[in-house]
Amino acid sequence: MAERGAPIIIRKIRARSGSGGGHHGGAWKVAYADFVTAMMAFFLLMWLLNATTEKQRQGLAEYFNPTIVQSTKGGAHGPFGGDLQDADANSGKGIGSSRDIKGGNPNETAFDAMARHVQDELTGRGAESMQRQNLLKHVVTRMTDEGLVIELTDLLDEPLFIDDSAQPSPALRDLAGILSGVLGRVRNQLAISGHVRSYPELLIHSPVWALSDARAHAVRNLLEGAGTEARRIQRVTALADRRNRSVNPMDPENNRIEVILLR
Repeated sequence: MAERGAPIIIRKIRARSGSGGGHHGGAWKVAYADFVTAMMAFFLLMWLLNATTEKQRQGLAEYFNPTIVQSTKGGAHGPFGGDLQDADANSGKGIGSSRDIKGGNPNETAFDAMARHVQDELTGRGAESMQRQNLLKHVVTRMTDEGLVIELTDLLDEPLFIDDSAQPSPALRDLAGILSGVLGRVRNQLAISGHVRSYPELLIHSPVWALSDARAHAVRNLLEGAGTEARRIQRVTALADRRNRSVNPMDPENNRIEVILLR
């Protein structure tokens, strides 16, 4: 009887799940790093758009434009156009610019130097009396593309106008005299704008437009009465409650007068 052949046994080995048989690599780490880099670039772009002026953004665009081989501007007109930078907002001219222009900059214009001198006199530096220092607490200055903005603001316990009227307080009359004396040393033209807080909507006739206009003209009359030449005042504007400083539109902090020393 013939013998049968030995049986053939086939053994299949399966890898256990969790035994580390598969290796996914670090591709997800690379993707995550790319995402974080993209987010940083996005927020940097948003910051630049908020912290620079139109002129500076144009300079940045020219700087990074690969089609431009050579710029016609000098080294003082780099990505920021050679403008002075703000210590608080890292911007040049514009809203939020430094309230005290840093001196000694070779790019400082004649207007910037003059405006810095006016700022020094209106920030209470070297004031000869405590009364003058107290009056100058109402003054806040800032540089803009239009010129030097001098804000006359209410203090908590010392408003510039009596109640909700356009009648100047004694403090505003004294302050107008100081302001007229300081501005009388320069020849630039002036602009005046009035701002007031919002009033309840239930009022039939809101006083914001008439009140801001009357207060702006009251300051104009005070400046002219203190010796400012009438021809230097180029415009008087009422802005009502359209440009509030406080988040709360009814905050008395929104009551202010802006005197702009034009470029």
